[in-house]
Amino acid sequence: MSILIILNREPYDNTDVTWNALRLAKTLTDQGQGVRIFLMNDAVDLARDACKAPEHYDQDLSQMLKELIGRGVPVQVCGTCMARCGIYKNHPYFAGAESSTMAALAEWVVDSDKVLTF
Repeated sequence: MSILIILNREPYDNTDVTWNALRLAKTLTDQGQGVRIFLMNDAVDLARDACKAPEHYDQDLSQMLKELIGRGVPVQVCGTCMARCGIYKNHPYFAGAESSTMAALAEWVVDSDKVLTF
């Protein structure tokens, strides 16, 4: 099964939405499911080394994403959003997070058995 997870929200937005999406991705991967992640809007900050957890937050969300990449989860990040979105506009994406396009996202959507958005 192929599962696409699309994240849209700022990583540290005073909710656990992004954390829960990454936890779900890990759990699905642990269960042998094929998982792909696409970041867009303010979620693009998640793939930037400049993004750090606030002092009061007990999880490093960028590190969680890096661990998923290390386990073979493909991660694509909206290239247009690089300059338009997030706190760290124009900062590069870290290794393993590929700059991508809306056309590539469309291909992933069509090619996926399930699409989840956070």
